[in-house]
Amino acid sequence: MEITNDIKYVGVNDHQVDLFEGQYAVPNGMSYNSYVILDEKVAVMDTVDAHFKHEWLDNIGAALNGRRPDYLIVQHMEPDHSANIANFMKVHKDTVIVSSAKAFKMMEQFFGTDYADRRMVVKEGNTLCLGKHTLAFVEAPMVHWPEVIVTYDTCDKVLFSADGFGKFGALDVDEPWDDESRRYYIGIVGKYGAQVQRLLKKAAALDIQMICPLHGPVLKENLGHYLHLYDLWSSYQPESEGIVIAYTSVYGHTQQAVNSLTDLLRAKGCQNVIVHDLARCDMALAVSDAFRYNKLVLATTTYNADIYPFMRDYLHRLTERNFQDRKVALIENGSWALNAAKIMKQMLEKSKNIAWADTTVHIKSALDETSRNELQGLADELCQA
Repeated sequence: MEITNDIKYVGVNDHQVDLFEGQYAVPNGMSYNSYVILDEKVAVMDTVDAHFKHEWLDNIGAALNGRRPDYLIVQHMEPDHSANIANFMKVHKDTVIVSSAKAFKMMEQFFGTDYADRRMVVKEGNTLCLGKHTLAFVEAPMVHWPEVIVTYDTCDKVLFSADGFGKFGALDVDEPWDDESRRYYIGIVGKYGAQVQRLLKKAAALDIQMICPLHGPVLKENLGHYLHLYDLWSSYQPESEGIVIAYTSVYGHTQQAVNSLTDLLRAKGCQNVIVHDLARCDMALAVSDAFRYNKLVLATTTYNADIYPFMRDYLHRLTERNFQDRKVALIENGSWALNAAKIMKQMLEKSKNIAWADTTVHIKSALDETSRNELQGLADELCQA
């Protein structure tokens, strides 16, 4: 696939994977992107997952059409992008690897060598001239590993963005970018918002006409949309007005309360009421929705003097990713001890700028007149502008 006259796509689609990184459901697969820049000198941008060694090397061979690669640029050492470095270097023995100092330390850990005789260590501000294409390297530590660099081609004005602006899904499947990129970003990069913000400030100084990520489609149009979303996500600001209700229920009584609240909210005209049963839903989607919308309702039972395990897992995932700047309401259930609301609040006590709802719903085994009135009060509060 041709990206520009001189830049060719040589990546692969993976429809074998069911869980990316062992936890994220990817029903439409994944892409592992790699690119070749053909100039007076030839540069290959990153490798692909280990399972696709032969397909990737064949793609490179077709793109090179008899030429030899001069450089292998390694932007990120996560194995879905770096696994074939050693295989590539066995085939192309005269190629020089270009990467950060930290990346070469990781290569020694992964492959038993840091390629000291065939390497070029680059850092912020360094450039590499291929002919008419000059590659400018930008350090991007903790986006989302410490060794990451991104690369700007000053000729075609292309940003090779490593894992930035990536998404779930193979390239031969048509699906909305925003939803699967949000789920990807919040799950994988979301902890490192401050580092992404620093990288966005660097990117703002570049004339970027195209973004080539390591996962997902090449972005050529409406780049302001993608940059705006990344700015929102990395600054932890809500993307939309909406109410997410995340719950667990053992025998159905907490679920009944959630259903009642959902009906009340929708009857009042509240838009975007999203409900996640944490025992059955895609947990990554439930997490990304909590960051997407501005209000969150947490409903669970007291369980073993604690909270139900799926809710504890959910809250851990939120706080691990710096959940903040949201309105949060609590619904608790317990037959002999109501501890859930207190524990949920404790788990979020270090989250910044949480506006707690005035109304907490207390259910003692099953809904009664008191708890139904509390649900009504909570619905009134959540539907206020």
